[in-house]
Amino acid sequence: MNRFIGDKAFYRRVFAVAVPIILQNLITNFVSMLDNIMIGQLSTAQIGAVTIANNNLFFIFNLCLYGAAAGAGIYTTQYYGSGDNAGIRHTFRFKLITCLAVTLIGSGIFLLAGKGLISQYLQGEGDPTLAAETLRYCKEYVFIMLIGMFPFALTNAYAGTLRECGHPTVPMLAGLAAMVVNLVGNYILIFGSFGAPAMGVAGAAIATVISRYVEFLIVAIWTHTQKDKCPYGVGLYRSLHIPKKLLRSVSARGLLIMFNEGAYALGLAMLNQSYSQCGLDVVPALSISTTFYNVAAVAFHCLGSTVGIITGQMLGAGRPKEEIRRDNTRQCALSVASGIVFGGLCVVLSGVFPNIYNTSSSVRELAKWLLIISGVAMPLQAYFFPVYFTLRAGGKTVSAFLIDCGSVWLFSIPLAFICSRYTDLSILTIYALCQGMDIIKCILGYILIKRDDWLQNLTV
Repeated sequence: MNRFIGDKAFYRRVFAVAVPIILQNLITNFVSMLDNIMIGQLSTAQIGAVTIANNNLFFIFNLCLYGAAAGAGIYTTQYYGSGDNAGIRHTFRFKLITCLAVTLIGSGIFLLAGKGLISQYLQGEGDPTLAAETLRYCKEYVFIMLIGMFPFALTNAYAGTLRECGHPTVPMLAGLAAMVVNLVGNYILIFGSFGAPAMGVAGAAIATVISRYVEFLIVAIWTHTQKDKCPYGVGLYRSLHIPKKLLRSVSARGLLIMFNEGAYALGLAMLNQSYSQCGLDVVPALSISTTFYNVAAVAFHCLGSTVGIITGQMLGAGRPKEEIRRDNTRQCALSVASGIVFGGLCVVLSGVFPNIYNTSSSVRELAKWLLIISGVAMPLQAYFFPVYFTLRAGGKTVSAFLIDCGSVWLFSIPLAFICSRYTDLSILTIYALCQGMDIIKCILGYILIKRDDWLQNLTV
């Protein structure tokens, strides 16, 4: 077969892992989009409030949480490939402990410094009344969402382990149930349907919190009742024991990945803060464009995760290096193809989607052009995602960290900071320049992936 195109068996194996993950993430992002659209019917201040909370503050927390479990997930996939249930159980415990620790720290930061963090995104030129209203709504939204952080953390550990161990459908179904709960709750609580009070952004937060408890209960109950399918769940809470050698190894890679995800998320938040210096219209416009972009980007995001899972399983099972390298190349090509298709979709629908929102014409026009720029740059991200997960799957976490996080902090952030404060460049020009910086990551990733030192079996 062609170097970049696999046979039927290859695509069956890839889609068996990828489709449930794509569907779950599509559901999650679709619900987020509907949340955003519903809130977008209320006011510009409430759109901005939810944008600041979800796209900046909680985005940092979510990626830190993801990183806390991802380091152990490298080992989980390889232990699953080698059939070592005790090893899976140990990595599962590590995920639970680190996810809860991250949640405690994150909750403390939001409680103590929430107002100051929100205010950083309300410093551009514009109506001071709008800024004050946005701050009030955002504080209300954030403090309610704190109640759902702990079940969300536990779900992250359970769902990640289930995907890595051949059961991606369960987290997908749990996400579907959470979606239904969230949508119904939003309709009732945001607008005050069926006699309930109209609560606006507070109602959206309450509905999200309830849905997170539902999702956690489903994945936890299934894991502990299906003992034949999840033998690693037996005795999971009998102790917190993790072998010292494994703990040191997982901690070294896991903490680096967590730091990478956290630093990357913080970097994006700083980018958004620089963008917000260009005017108060930028925050709601970014909310609108990012909402649609996140749905369109689900395919390559999830194909990247799939690359990490399949590559890790093949490494743990001791498959030939030539086979692993060949399948990895084909998965990267599939991801790039998805980026081209869905990036084009962003461009085509850029003039339609922003019109759904009840906001000013200037915000809608800005959102349209931000979405076009994001769509054009999507193929670059679609290539880098599987490369990043490939390096991680083989234990090359330092290399992955340097090209992923390093490029944001060394190139994108200084560029946005200088351009937004010391030049007369428009937000569209600044945004396009920063999106174009992804080409640096792609070049460095290509160089590293051509080497063979990422082909490591970490369970030996």
